Parts: sequence; C-alpha cells; structure tokens
Amino acid sequence: MKLFGAGVRRICAVAAASAAREMGRQVRLALRETRTVELRLDWLRNNSERARFLRWLPANNPKGATFVATCRRREGGGKFAGDAEQELYWLMQAREAGCQWCDLEIETYRELPEGFVREYPVPKRILLSIHDFDRTAKLPGKINVARHGLVDAVKIAASARTISDSVRLLRLAWRSKNFVAVAMGEVGLPARILALRAGSALAYAPVAEATAPGQVSLGEMKHLYRAHALTRRTRVYGVIGDPIGHSLSPLLHNTGFVARKVDAVYLPFLVHQLPDFLEAVPEFGVRGFSVTLPYKQSILKHLKECEPLAAEIGAVNTVVVRRDGSLYGCNTDYVGVLCALEKKLRIKGSRVLIFGAGGSARAAAFALTRAGAVVGICARREKTASTLARAIGAEVVPRRALRTAFFDAILNSTPVGMHPHDGISPLAPGELNCRMVMDLIYRPQKTRLLNIAAKKGISIVSGVEMFLAQGIAQWEIWTEKRAPEALMRRAVLGALREEEKSRQRR
Repeated sequence: MKLFGAGVRRICAVAAASAAREMGRQVRLALRETRTVELRLDWLRNNSERARFLRWLPANNPKGATFVATCRRREGGGKFAGDAEQELYWLMQAREAGCQWCDLEIETYRELPEGFVREYPVPKRILLSIHDFDRTAKLPGKINVARHGLVDAVKIAASARTISDSVRLLRLAWRSKNFVAVAMGEVGLPARILALRAGSALAYAPVAEATAPGQVSLGEMKHLYRAHALTRRTRVYGVIGDPIGHSLSPLLHNTGFVARKVDAVYLPFLVHQLPDFLEAVPEFGVRGFSVTLPYKQSILKHLKECEPLAAEIGAVNTVVVRRDGSLYGCNTDYVGVLCALEKKLRIKGSRVLIFGAGGSARAAAFALTRAGAVVGICARREKTASTLARAIGAEVVPRRALRTAFFDAILNSTPVGMHPHDGISPLAPGELNCRMVMDLIYRPQKTRLLNIAAKKGISIVSGVEMFLAQGIAQWEIWTEKRAPEALMRRAVLGALREEEKSRQRR
C-alpha cells in the first residue's frame, strides 16, 4: 500500500509563505492539482501568523486531503528560530488543525530520547527528514525505516553536485521502502522528476516560491513533466548543456509527447562534465538527447557513429541512444538555420557574416555555404575562425572591419545576450551594416541585438524560428512520428509572450 496514495497524490505541493493569508491561498491552489500538501510552518514570519493559519486550516481541509506539517529549524536548513520543544509545540498544534503527517528533521529527533517523540501528540504519522547540503557521497546502500525507531518513513534530501550523485539517490529509492528521495540543486532536477518512477514515496513541488534549490513548480511537475505518470517503460530524452536553465526544449518536446500520446518525457540535464552524464545514460534510461553549449563538438569523440553531414560540420546537436547503448549523432541545427532564413532572404548569392565559430556557427556556415551564400566568419578567437573558414572555403572577417563592410545578413551564433543576461549585445550599432540580422538566441525572443537592429530599420529574424525547426526535426528522429508542429510552436511562443509580459510588468 502506498503511504500517500497513488498517482498524482504522490506529488506533494509545498505551501510556503510569510503570511497566513498567502499560505491559505497557496493551499487552495495546491488542492486543485494534488491532494497531498506540505505546510511549511517555519516560513510563516512569527507565531501569530502560525496560529492564524492553523485556525484557518480546519475549515479548509477537504475530505481526502493529506497535510504534512513542517516547522523546520535553522539547524536543519529551515527558517524556524525556536528550539526543539517549540518546534514540537507547533507540530502538536498542526495535529489539532487536522494534519495527518509531520516532517521531523534528524537534528530534532536526535535531541530526544529514542522513541520519545511518540510521547508528544504530534500528527500520527512521522516522516523523518535528513538534509545533506554538502553532497550525496555518504549515502547508505539501503534505507531500513524500522531502524530509525517509531517513524513511518524516512526522507533524504541531498545536494547533487554531479549526475552520478543523482543516480546514487535514485538507486537508494529503488532499493528502499517507505522512503522519499530528493535530489537538491539544478543538477539534481531530472532526478527529482524521476524520483516517483524510481520508487520514492513523494516528489515535492512548490506552489509559489521555491523552498529548495533545483525545484520545479507544481504546475510543471504535474503537467509539463507528468512525474506521477512516469513508469519504468517511459522513454527518457533530454537536453544537455551548461547552462541549461534557460532552455524551452522540455516545453517543446513534452508538448509533442502529450499531443501524440507518446510514453516519453524530456528533461533538462545541467552537465558540468560530459563523461559524468554519459555514464548515467543507462541508469536514467535515456533514449536520446539534444546537445547545446558547450558540448556540440566535444560529444563527437563519444559517438560510435555519426551521420556524414554532422561529421563534416564537426558538430552534433542530436544524439540517438541505440539498443546496444551506443551513440549515433546527427545535426538538425543545419535544417533550422535554413528554415529560419529562407523565409526572409534569398540565400544564394547573398553575403552573410557569421559572428562566432562554435558548434551552432559551424552548422550555420555549412548550411549557408551549401545553399550558395558567400560566408564570412568573425570570432573572438581568430584561430577558431580561421579553422571554420578553411573548412567551408569562407573568408575571415576581422572585428575592426565590421564598421565599414556591408553584408546582406549578419547572424549571431554566440551566447552573448542570452537569458538571464539579456541586457547586452554582442555587436554595437555601428557594426550592424546589413539588410537583415538574425540571432540564434531565442530567449528572449527579441534580444538586445535584435532591438538595436530594429531601431536602425534593419529586418530581424528571431532565433525562435531556428529553435523550433531544429527541435521538431529532433522529435521526429527520436519518435519516428510526424510532429504536431502547430501545437509545439504555440506552446513555445506562448511561453515567450508570457515571459515578455512579466518582464514588462517588472
């Protein structure tokens, strides 16, 4: 029998606010999505707010809801400034308000005589929580809840500094009963989403402000990643890069999976060391992945086979994991660039400057050269620019020449200006002497570079067009199905519009 029920009930919404009124609002929102809610009493700013909220709760406790009361002390990583006795007092008040569970951190548990916690009228069921903000290196092989005395379940929340850390935590969930596994930090985000699939009793998601690093919102956990519906048969895909938090690839691909009823999920993997991720591919059950900065070129040496065009380009943005575990690479950036530019530019015979010489620049350079454009390469590292220019028979354009040379189009392939550093431009207004500017960055949809170009009356192309084209091509390679292009486009453009509205309100 599941401790907290089955299905979506295993997603635990986290209500955390400084004021009782806001906490109540979050509880109501949480109950629209799940019936399991953690109440972070330690986040309430004082005892008066805690008392006010717990008076409100009994009248707003619907039948079938499960509330987990938490009043975590600072010693355990929470906000509550009181001692163990005061913490237990508020947990007793939570029971009176209708909470069935309480989360008791190991620091408080150790201050009490063994089993003595049951002498207090706290909520009947106790979740013993252990937080390791350092890393997961000292995890046991298996958790035996009975060894921890009179508690009903054990939770370990540990910082994941590497993908391997996440793997160890998921293995622990798989081998243990009545256990909650929480991988903290952005590196641990995929493991948070896959925790239920691995056997964790709960997966946490905040209603509003994140209460721990690497959390995804309640809405994303349930609707974007569908964590409660994932099984061992679910195919896992993802995007690897550093940074990766800006990526809208999960929205793009998961929208397609839902629309076509494909049992798959797409996750963002923050990867600091490429071998660390590749070793974890079998453990996560990854069937394919997108590759972004800075791994589009370095991934090549790890592939067993590569499509001829991607090998010639010298950069891969799409990897298929074959049944034998070997990796096959290809490049859909090539398609993305052409799809984006062909709508606004007659490529054949046009003079195009590519600013940058990384993996995306290589795909753009090969695509444009083969389509008949006269390509120039300008990059901060002259040696890298020369290498790419020689590969496609292009010219190297020194940065100083941009103030006098004229191009039909200038294409930025650097990450300069990408969210969250979207207030800067890789090129100055005086360097934009052209008819059209395209930025491969898609978030924000209209970068600082594109805003400068528009003010000069230059036609602009957002990187979102390339992003959509290359991503849809990836989706079709992996699934061997026709992608629901209109739905995928609508989801991404809608997210970018909402982001822009939010930015304007600030």
